[in-house]
Amino acid sequence: MATIQDFEQLDIRTGTITVCDSFPRAHKPAYKLTIDFGPEVGVKHSSAQITALYAPEQLVGRQVLGVVNFPSRLVAGFTSEVLVLGVYAPEGVVLIIADRPVPDGLRLG
Repeated sequence: MATIQDFEQLDIRTGTITVCDSFPRAHKPAYKLTIDFGPEVGVKHSSAQITALYAPEQLVGRQVLGVVNFPSRLVAGFTSEVLVLGVYAPEGVVLIIADRPVPDGLRLG
């Protein structure tokens, strides 16, 4: 079982998607996201397999939650720095979001 100390090691923050590009080189359908996590964390990039339920124009300006302290991963030549949080539903990945707008960079806690 995980402990509360394990959970506290995750740095989960709010961020706003500023750019969403197609990612044809990815092995599974994905987008390249640019996300602004506020002044403390800054702008980060993520590969996100969320194409089934979201079009790029629906994502730009949307606020999401992401883990910002995982190591970067190289995905089909693209450096993914953040894990955007979502749940696997039968129809595709559903993003985890705050239920109202909040400042970018707020930490889940």
